[in-house]
Amino acid sequence: MKKIISSFLILMVYTGFSQHNLSLKIEGVPSNAGAICAAVYKDHESFLKFDKVYKMGSKKATEGNTIIQINDIPEGNYAVAIFHDENGNDALDTNMFGIPKEAVAFSKAKMKMFGPPRFDECAFKIAGNTEITIVLD
Repeated sequence: MKKIISSFLILMVYTGFSQHNLSLKIEGVPSNAGAICAAVYKDHESFLKFDKVYKMGSKKATEGNTIIQINDIPEGNYAVAIFHDENGNDALDTNMFGIPKEAVAFSKAKMKMFGPPRFDECAFKIAGNTEITIVLD
């Protein structure tokens, strides 16, 4: 009986703290220049704040499609923001009004006329290894 209880407790701890992988397929990459950068956010308070990114990843841009893997994410709700850092300066370039000069995209939502979408518009659930497709506009 002790072995059964011990096994059950180990299984509960393992599943409670299990980590998952997120595969981002970025479609519509216009060129091979620079890199595609991805930022994963956990909540609306941190969403789109560069100093509050939960996890990040980047990969050399590949015209057409680029795939970015982000590992070790626990179960929960997340939102992703993507940008094409064409000039390779590791920053999202904006004009004097704060409007991005480089292509941006979000999980499950698009840029609005007067700004980016909210966290809850972009959020998706990770409960296991997850693959999502994001179209770069």
